[in-house]
Amino acid sequence: MLRSYSDAMAQTENAFKALLRYWRNQRGMSQLDLGLMAEVSSRHISFLETGRSQPSVEMVLLLAEVLDVPLRDRNELLRTAGFEPRYAEPTIDELLAGPIGTTLDTMLEHHAPYPMVVFDRTWDVLLSNKAAASLFGLVGVDAETRPNLLRLLLDPVFRPFVDAWEEVAGQALRRAQRDLMDRPNDYRLAALLTDVLNYPDIPADWRSPSLFDVGDPTLSLRLNLGDVTLNLLTTITVFSAANNVTLEELQIESYLPLDDATADYFRSVAVTTDR
Repeated sequence: MLRSYSDAMAQTENAFKALLRYWRNQRGMSQLDLGLMAEVSSRHISFLETGRSQPSVEMVLLLAEVLDVPLRDRNELLRTAGFEPRYAEPTIDELLAGPIGTTLDTMLEHHAPYPMVVFDRTWDVLLSNKAAASLFGLVGVDAETRPNLLRLLLDPVFRPFVDAWEEVAGQALRRAQRDLMDRPNDYRLAALLTDVLNYPDIPADWRSPSLFDVGDPTLSLRLNLGDVTLNLLTTITVFSAANNVTLEELQIESYLPLDDATADYFRSVAVTTDR
């Protein structure tokens, strides 16, 4: 059985060696596997994991890259090895107040008249354009309150709005579970998944993550909203090669119409909101 992240951190004497072993096990690698991929000897990996050798900052960064450790956890590896963190960890508000916020505002504006939202690693909506705010409004949700997309999708109150709800919600949940497997120490995401899996009438097989479901890059979404039926294609984008913890964890969801009626609806909403 793999040791938990908290177990690894509980070992205060040379915590780096515990964390290195933890991430190697988490990625399913032997010491030989890691050594081959990092182009260092497996003996050196063994010495690092037993504390017989101390890593250089370059070695910490190399092993973190090979193990595909999230940036937030790379900072923790650096700290436990006695080095300063390398990756900025601004708050969401600090990040959005700078050039990234300007970039995201431009993306949201240029995606009009169709909806687009920006959300964080725990699916809380941070930014939305006018079309997305209108879409939230159709189900009685104020976009300014930073709603949580996963909670909305799995909440029994909102399920009747979504055609083929089990398929759509199941794909979203599996994606969140894959995110947690990639970031196993993300306690906020773990708490969110625990909460939504306790909602009524959640299929039993959703409680265990699927190791074989890689997911689709796009998702078809049909919404029945009273007199309005919308057929949408959604896709999620992340920043590539982000050198910033908070930026790495941002996700952008774009919605595009799948039929003329849906396109016409959002064009009419854009005309109304621009008056």
